[in-house]
Amino acid sequence: MKTAFSFLWIVFLAVLIVACKKENSHIEWDFDPISEKGELTAITLSSSVSYFIYKGEPMGYEYELLKNFADAHHLKLNIKIAENMDQLNTMLGAGEGDLIAYNIPITIEGKDSLLYCGREVINEQVLIQRANKGDTILKDVTEMIGKEVWVVKGSKYYNRLVNLNDELGGGIRIRTIEKDTVSVEDLIDMVSDGKIVYTVSDKNMAQLNKTYHPNININLKISHPQRSAWAVRKTSPELAKVLNEWFRSYQKNPTYRSTMKRYFEMSKMESDEPEPELAPGKISRFDLIFKKYAPQIGWDWRLLASLSYQESRFQTDRTSWAGATGLMGLMPQTATNFGLPPDQRTDPEGSVKAGVKYIQALNKIFASNENKEERIKFVLAAYNAGIGHIYDAQALTRKYGKNPDIWDGNVEEYLKLKSLPEYYNDEVCKQGYFRSSETISYVHRVLERWNHYKEKVK
Repeated sequence: MKTAFSFLWIVFLAVLIVACKKENSHIEWDFDPISEKGELTAITLSSSVSYFIYKGEPMGYEYELLKNFADAHHLKLNIKIAENMDQLNTMLGAGEGDLIAYNIPITIEGKDSLLYCGREVINEQVLIQRANKGDTILKDVTEMIGKEVWVVKGSKYYNRLVNLNDELGGGIRIRTIEKDTVSVEDLIDMVSDGKIVYTVSDKNMAQLNKTYHPNININLKISHPQRSAWAVRKTSPELAKVLNEWFRSYQKNPTYRSTMKRYFEMSKMESDEPEPELAPGKISRFDLIFKKYAPQIGWDWRLLASLSYQESRFQTDRTSWAGATGLMGLMPQTATNFGLPPDQRTDPEGSVKAGVKYIQALNKIFASNENKEERIKFVLAAYNAGIGHIYDAQALTRKYGKNPDIWDGNVEEYLKLKSLPEYYNDEVCKQGYFRSSETISYVHRVLERWNHYKEKVK
């Protein structure tokens, strides 16, 4: 009996060990097992630089590099989002992913458990200042003495300013925002708008935001350079080697330069070109197309024309920095989903037809909102941002006791908060970070222009 019990105990232990090895085997996986499985799981942060969802499609500088790497090695790419920098390391150590696809600081302590790999980036903190005609540009940190610099209290930028102030012997007037509803990018917006004079951000974030605000100067460095890179576990040396080799080669590829340009150089400002001059009673040369398809969604054709103008300025071959193309500004996947091949997005009627089908689908999604005027605002917002971010904003609105079926002062306000980790990491949010200023402006401008068209074309 004792022998039988011992045998059963040994069998149980053997099964348990095998199960544990199976459960944790992915922790030891290096590039060859990943390649055999055909899947790569990356851990990153949701942000304007790394990864976000826009118009229903994944985007972000780090994401695009990662996607190109995965495609080059015929791997399916899975993305997992960490809430903060510390969680990146925790998730990697727990085997929840194969690599950290985010530029984390290279430190001596980090080298105990990580292999830094990929493209090494040198980053530093810079002063954000407005550069309109007549503005005085600071060119040396000593000129910051006596100046008022705004940062979020407790942030790394606040800490750097305190240290810099000590190094200079005092004099910098450090002003802090204590609200949890203001982000670094909000402060950059405020500098551009002249509401505050100075703030601080990382250089890469400053470069990206300069594509939205060409009137800011980001040249004054206020910190020492900090090396950063992607990382894998120490048990994945081959994966690190493959990433290093690929990055060295890819940086010579025109696609890499194109990606850099789209995120950090190409203007994301709305075009200020004048509307075309046409005969009285006309809005565009595509009026007949708008009149033909607007009834399918129960819209005034002039509203459809206004949306089209906001997307393309009535230019059929126009393509945005994100890849939205044609009269209705359709993304490749959206166009395909609604019956328009991506290579035909410049066809005027095809673009309007597919765009109307998309609006029709959005109308159904928001059909429970019986107020037609409100429903139009939600449809416009979802057309611009993607339905997921609007769902998130509605969920936050509901959670905090406001009305999820009213745009102004309700859902609009919570969409603004989706640029802050405290909100986009909330369990009710599924789509992560979102830069909302474009969408909020989009809804306002389309409706404002529609009213103008109603006066212009009776």
